[in-house]
Amino acid sequence: MIAEGFLRSGAKVYITSRKVKELEETQQRLSELGECIAIPSDLSQLEGINQLAAELANRESKLDILINNAGATWGAPIDEFPESGWDKVMDLNVKSVFFLSQKLLPLLRQSDTKNDPARIVNLSSVYALRYSQQPTFSYSASKAAVIQLTQQLAASLIKDHINVNAIAPGMFPSSMTAFLMEDEEALNNSIPMGRVGSLEDAAGTVIYLCSRASSYMTGGLLVIDGGSVISAG
Repeated sequence: MIAEGFLRSGAKVYITSRKVKELEETQQRLSELGECIAIPSDLSQLEGINQLAAELANRESKLDILINNAGATWGAPIDEFPESGWDKVMDLNVKSVFFLSQKLLPLLRQSDTKNDPARIVNLSSVYALRYSQQPTFSYSASKAAVIQLTQQLAASLIKDHINVNAIAPGMFPSSMTAFLMEDEEALNNSIPMGRVGSLEDAAGTVIYLCSRASSYMTGGLLVIDGGSVISAG
């Protein structure tokens, strides 16, 4: 959704995934909208992060925007939740956010200006802010960590003119929410606004955070959830 929004706005977009076939299919589809380049990498491993950063440095002299939206989830009853399910989610959802940001700092610093800084946008979740009915313990914890990491990065990079913000999406169509979308009517009824989020909702919010309009904002969190958090009590 977010990549499509940037392409429709005229940006040159790089996408990455460890799943090469899916990545290539996505790149072909998105290339109909603009310049979209796919670079395979496994962001849950430092080796993959280093490879991606090196490839980007070979192709570009600067980087205006980094969107940290790689993510995974794992669900299991509390008595059965495995260490592998904890580590997999934390590695991709938290570790990759820090180390990819770190490795791309040289390119981001080449883009910075005082009035229109470079941007990093991290994806958290409403389940960092509220209880989840699903037993996704590591997912909720990881997304809460992303919010704190966003603030820490923002404070550390403010003198470099790199703004770091986060979004906390609610229910949007995705591979991770596909099983919930099977009963669309019930899902819509569970959301105060009566619908799931759209491409415009997600991409529009992130594009705002990367535009001149938000240049005075860093360390912030925007919740886009159709009112779910405020209605949860």
